[in-house]
Amino acid sequence: MRRTGYGISVEVPVGWSAALARRAAPAGDNGLPGLDAGAPAADPRDLLTERTLPVLHVSTRPVPDGVGDFGGGAVEVLGAEDVFVALLEYGSDLADTGLFEKQGVPRLAPSQFGTNRMPREVVGRSASQHFFSVGGRAFCLFTVLGSHSRRMATVPKAAQVARSLRISPAATGPARGVGG
Repeated sequence: MRRTGYGISVEVPVGWSAALARRAAPAGDNGLPGLDAGAPAADPRDLLTERTLPVLHVSTRPVPDGVGDFGGGAVEVLGAEDVFVALLEYGSDLADTGLFEKQGVPRLAPSQFGTNRMPREVVGRSASQHFFSVGGRAFCLFTVLGSHSRRMATVPKAAQVARSLRISPAATGPARGVGG
């Protein structure tokens, strides 16, 4: 089954689950750090407003409601044969520069996974993280395996998902980043 939205498309393997959404901006958030969200502006057009960006989760286990961007609430329950893949979009102003300079969806290999690549340690889990750009859009591909010792068997599952990703260029997608 192909899951599509926000200029992102992925083939979800049979038996896997997927969620593709934009997080809601915090209530009253005007996107400007240090500015009181309740303070009136002289002209509302003078304020930048926060726009959230798409987050895709694909997993061999059901993706729970409220899962964190990097899998908090999901990776803790992975079994030895399970895989969790997250694709997070960052502002298009970051595309093609610095951390996001690499072009194209990365290919995944067992050698790219390590137990020290998780945002916080979850015993036995293994992860990889790749930053890249496609069509003027900046992304992070974060992948977690249920068992580091089973990575030779489970990375091909994650790689299949990554290979199926299709991303539309920024010019053809909806407005991104801060502002509108």
